Amino acid sequence: MNDRRAAADDTRKRLMARVEAMRRAPDPSRERPAGDPTDFSSLPGFDELRVQRAVAARLGLDNPYFKLHDARAGARTLIGNRELLNFSCYDYLGLNGHPEIMAAAQEALARYGVSCSASRVVAGERQVHRDLERALAAHYSCDDSVVLVSGYATNLGVIGQLAGAKDLVIYDAVSHNSVVMGSVLSGATRRSFTHNDLDNLDEILSATRERYHRVLIVVEGLYSMDGDFPDLPRLIEIKNRHKAWLMVDEAHALGVLGARGGGIAEHFGVDPREVDIWMGTLSKTLAGCGGYIAGSAPLVDYLRSLCHAFVYSVGMPPVVAAAAAKALDILHREPERVARLARNGRLFFEGARARGLNTGSACGTAICPVVTGDSIAAALLSQRMFDRGVNVQPVLYPAVPAKTSRLRFFLTAMHEESDIAAALDILAEEIAALPDAMRELNIPGHPA
Repeated sequence: MNDRRAAADDTRKRLMARVEAMRRAPDPSRERPAGDPTDFSSLPGFDELRVQRAVAARLGLDNPYFKLHDARAGARTLIGNRELLNFSCYDYLGLNGHPEIMAAAQEALARYGVSCSASRVVAGERQVHRDLERALAAHYSCDDSVVLVSGYATNLGVIGQLAGAKDLVIYDAVSHNSVVMGSVLSGATRRSFTHNDLDNLDEILSATRERYHRVLIVVEGLYSMDGDFPDLPRLIEIKNRHKAWLMVDEAHALGVLGARGGGIAEHFGVDPREVDIWMGTLSKTLAGCGGYIAGSAPLVDYLRSLCHAFVYSVGMPPVVAAAAAKALDILHREPERVARLARNGRLFFEGARARGLNTGSACGTAICPVVTGDSIAAALLSQRMFDRGVNVQPVLYPAVPAKTSRLRFFLTAMHEESDIAAALDILAEEIAALPDAMRELNIPGHPA
């Protein structure tokens, strides 16, 4: 026993020494001094990235990201010519590849080609853009909407355009990075409130509102890391009382919340016109790519004319606009897809809880985290799930707060009940085996 302990201690010491040596040693591929400001590998975070990858390699952990899919991903996918159950796809309603959407895309492709070849302001305007914008505006019962080529750039550009130095942008603490960076771009004062704690939001505004000209509150309709959502009626009451704008990011809520997939407003039975700014993306339920803003006529007119992310970007490819418009039409026409998704979300959530798994603050929607806490444990668990035929990605610090690393499961209308049960059974087995698996890694100074 003592010999085994001594051997284990020796292994840990040698691994620690190798990690420290890698951290300190210069990269032999560098031809410039380590302090050379023109060396891209001297950028902040690069050394840490190298160390993380080296440690993962030493521990035998594969890179869980950038896996190459061989065909269209749905409830199942092909990776390395191997079929896996797939829980890393946010084609929530299974519309990517729908025959009607493919036909609409092919018609737009034949008529317009792939690219607009210009900003819409200059020469890139096409009828499919206007058709999609009218449909999105009607969905939210708003005056108008505008679509942009990137969901990330939509938050970045719109928040950056609407707020300024005399204003306050206040957002949920787990908001998407695009919200945070849009707030930075704006030059406004930035504050965050505790996740889904509207008492905290109200307290901050009560203490600070009078210092600012305009206030923009930003929340998500469905939080992409946690699978929960805010109390929209109370948010509307707070924003009205404090004379603020409310912006709701519906990237993951459209097609998911509400009996007909209308989003968080339908879920709560709220008139969408009570929200000042609806933001969303086309890359989830609508099987495309890009972002949109829906709201009042003055808001949309302002953004079309002055928002740099729109004015100075090429128009959305007509094929994408046509496909997204058809996807929105099918969403409205086939609510049974939303019902299947809602059933699958509940099945997974209830099955995970019944097996004693930590689902954080999730509440049975299309997104369900299983929290491991430790980043290495999450990466290892993802790899072991992959080895057993289930594709699910880990989300690690700093994408989520420290000690809340997790596997993030996306449910879709395409999953069968048997898919969900099989994945949960494998997951429960692998989590039960995780302590032993972690001990076998012999990570220096790391608790098993």
